[in-house]
This record gives sequence, C-alpha cells and structure tokens, in this order.
Amino acid sequence: MESKSNSAVKAAGLMMAITLIGKVLGLVREMFLASSFSISEEANAFVAASQIPRVFFDIVFASAISASFIPVFNEYMKKRGKKEAFLLSSNFITLVGILSMAITVLGIVFAPYLSVLFADGFDQQTIDLCTRLLRILFPTTIFTGIAFSFVGVLQSMDEFNIPAAMSIVSNLIIIIYFIFFNDRFGVYGLTVAFLIGWAMQAVIQIPSLLKKGYKYRFYLNIKDSGIKKIIILMLPVMVGTWVQPVNLAVNTKFASKLFEGSGVSAVNYANTVYSIIIGVFVLSIANVIFPRLSRMSVDKDHENFSRTISSTLEAMAFLIIPMTLGLMVLSEPVIRLIYQRGNFSNFAVDITAKALFYFSIGMPGFGIHNILSRAFYARQNGRIPLISGLVSIAVNIVLCNLLIGKLDIGGLALASAVSQTVAAAILFIPMQKENRIVDKFLINEVIKMVLASVIMALSAVLARNAALSYLSGGFVSNVIVTAVSAMAGIVVYALVSYILKVNAMKLSLDIIFKTLKRSDNP
Repeated sequence: MESKSNSAVKAAGLMMAITLIGKVLGLVREMFLASSFSISEEANAFVAASQIPRVFFDIVFASAISASFIPVFNEYMKKRGKKEAFLLSSNFITLVGILSMAITVLGIVFAPYLSVLFADGFDQQTIDLCTRLLRILFPTTIFTGIAFSFVGVLQSMDEFNIPAAMSIVSNLIIIIYFIFFNDRFGVYGLTVAFLIGWAMQAVIQIPSLLKKGYKYRFYLNIKDSGIKKIIILMLPVMVGTWVQPVNLAVNTKFASKLFEGSGVSAVNYANTVYSIIIGVFVLSIANVIFPRLSRMSVDKDHENFSRTISSTLEAMAFLIIPMTLGLMVLSEPVIRLIYQRGNFSNFAVDITAKALFYFSIGMPGFGIHNILSRAFYARQNGRIPLISGLVSIAVNIVLCNLLIGKLDIGGLALASAVSQTVAAAILFIPMQKENRIVDKFLINEVIKMVLASVIMALSAVLARNAALSYLSGGFVSNVIVTAVSAMAGIVVYALVSYILKVNAMKLSLDIIFKTLKRSDNP
C-alpha cells in the first residue's frame, strides 16, 4: 500500500513539474502577447477568436473524453482486454474526428455570426478582424479532439507525462513566432502559429502510443455497445463540464462592452495568470487520481474511494487556501511584474489586476469542483454534475448582469468565482452524504490552514509595503517587491502551519527529510 501511495505521489509530483513548465511557457506566451498587442483591437479580436473554437470543443467533446471515454476504456481494459479496448478507442477517435470536422466547417461558414454572438460589444472593425482570425483558427477543434482522445488512451494506461507536456510544445512554437516572426507577420502570423501549435499537441503523443503497443485503425460503428455507453454517459456529463468554457464565454461577451472592448483582453490576461497558478496544482492532481478512482469504482472499493477523495481535498486545501489570499493581496504587483512592458500601460495593469483579485476568490471552489466532478464521473454518474453545471451557468449570467455596473471588470470575475463556488457546493453535499469525505479532523485542519493563511496574507502585505517604501519603481523594483512579499508569505505560512501542527505540513516535512536522508545515504 505504501509503495502504491509513494508511486502516486511521485506521479503527481512529476506531472505537476511538467505541467508547471507548460504553464510557465504559457505565461511567457501571454507576456509576449501583452507586450506586442496590449489591450488593443488586435489583441481583443485574437483573444475572442481563439476562445470560440475552444468553447465548442469543451462543450461537445471535453465531457466525452475526460468523463465518459476514460471510465469505459478502463472497464474494457479490465474486463475485455487490450485488443477490445484499443478497438473501442479507434472507433471513438474516428467518431470524434468526423464530428470535429463537421463543427469546423460550420464554424468557418458561420464565423461572422459567432463573432457577434460571443463579443457583441466590439465595433464593426474589430468584429471583422475577429471573423477573419476565427476562420483560420477553427481547425484547432479537429486537432484538439484528436489530441485529447490520445490523452484519454495514455492516461488510462498510466502515462501522464507526455499528455502533460503537450502545452510545452504548443507554447514553444508560439513563443518562437513572437521572437522571430511577429514584427513581419503580425496578428495573422500569430494565428497560424497558434494553429500549428495545437496540431503538434496530437503529433507528440504518437511515439508514446506506439511504445504502449497502441495502433489506431480507421473504424466506425456507432451501434457499438461501448460507444453507446460513452454517449449515454456523455449526455448528462456534457452540461456538467460546460461550467468553465461557458462561463468564460459569458464573461467575454460582457467584457467586450467594457473599456471599448479592452475588457476582453484584460479578462484573458487575468484568467491566464489565475489558471496557471490554480491549474498546476489542481489539474495535475485531478488527472492523476481520475483513472485510479475509475478503477476503484469498477472494483467497488468504496473505502479507498472515499479515503482517496478526502486525502486529495486535504492536500489541495493546504495549497489553495494560502494561494487564494496571497494572490488577492498581491494581484497588482503580480500583474505589473508579468505584463507591464512594451505597450502594456498602467491602465491595462489596473483593470487586469482588478479582474485577477476577484477571480482568485473562486480558487477553493475551482479545486473542489474539479476533484468531486471526477469522482462522480469515475462512478459513471453524470446527473449531479449536470445539475451543478446548469445552476453555475445561470448564477454567472445573473451576477454578470447585476455586478458589471457596480464593479465593471471586477464584477465579471466575481460572478465567475461565485458561480464556481456554487457548482462545488452542489457536488459536495451529495458526495458528503454518501461517502463522508469530510470529518471533524479535516474540518479542524482546514480551520488551522485558514488561520495560517490569514497571518500569511498580513505578513505579505507588510512586506510589500516595507519594500515599496525603499524602492522607486521599475522592473527591478517590481521583481523585488513581488519576491519579498511572496517569500515572506511562504515562510510565515510554513512556520505557522508547523506551530499549529497542520497535518499536511508534517507530511511535507517528512517527505523532505526522507528525501534528504536518501541523498545522504545512496
């Protein structure tokens, strides 16, 4: 049992490191975008155009791949063997490819209407540019469908590192474009580079698939029992996975009406920072435990199923609670450090930092929702996530209308954060009743984490103010202010957690000491 636990920790740790590299490169990509285009018409058009195909993919295919295909594929591997499982995957990939091609053709034809639908606050010139870029970008739906189908196969066979590295390749291609070609080809060249990057996400997985003995063959049988099971499971799950993409589309639509359309790029820049910070930890953990939860569900191992969810939530809370408060108090210096160069003005910093501040409030909800939704999907139960998704989207739309007039861009981010929290609560209540994933021990631990995080946030603010009193501004000053504030917060959080005897802190120290001991005694 201990060796399996250590293996899971190592897998999550390595995947987290690879994901972190990809996220950092994604941030570098956004830094180039902000420096080159800031919150201009071209930036707004490109951001909107790049989001639309992703929304369609997430709405139609993400649920089938992440929540429906993997559990059924695992079931086939366990009960019918590798040959039948591979045939099912070929059938599924063929179906995804055909449907994504159809969506791409329709997207290209109806691009002008989609541009207006998703960003009706743009002026006509920006709408026209968005339409042209969208027609170039819509084939990303095909590449994404194939790439994420490959991800489903590899993750089901316990290969997490190559899927996690996909974004490294795509982001490197775009960064290379910015360095060598952007001055010559501008936003149209950037759009083509973006398309090539997404295509490479599928290509880099082929060697690993071949190494696992996998060979795709063209096969289509929509009457196959496995495909029927995936579709039946997919239909309710589909709405449950709409929360993130639909809420982002809603925010983009409202943001296009702010600051002459510049709210779109500002929301995107803030959401990128937010997604990188939260995604490295939450999605890495969620992607590792999902196939394991699926297998536990097949084996009807209810005790380990509940224990895995509980321990995952505890570890996640130890990271997310301080990150939430830390990012809120440091939102302005973080945005200034990351983006303020080139054409990125003080006004752009202000509105982007405001969005990041309010996005951060949704971190705990994001984490809980991602873990618990995978727990439901592992049990092939999509009804509760469906309800959660519908309510979350409705809450976001209502709050966007109510808050945009009072908090402008901050209101949109807050609406997203609250809707994510509501979605998490709807998943938590039935899961808790059935599995008792949270007990008195975990509640006490979370209380101690919150107390340590509040003290950490106060320390970070004091450190930031002290550093600002000695510095005059500029890039170097921003680096020092952010670094000093973050380090002060980390040290204080670790110290207070140790004093309060937070269980997750003790486990972390044990792992560190064991690692150091092994290195001293090879």
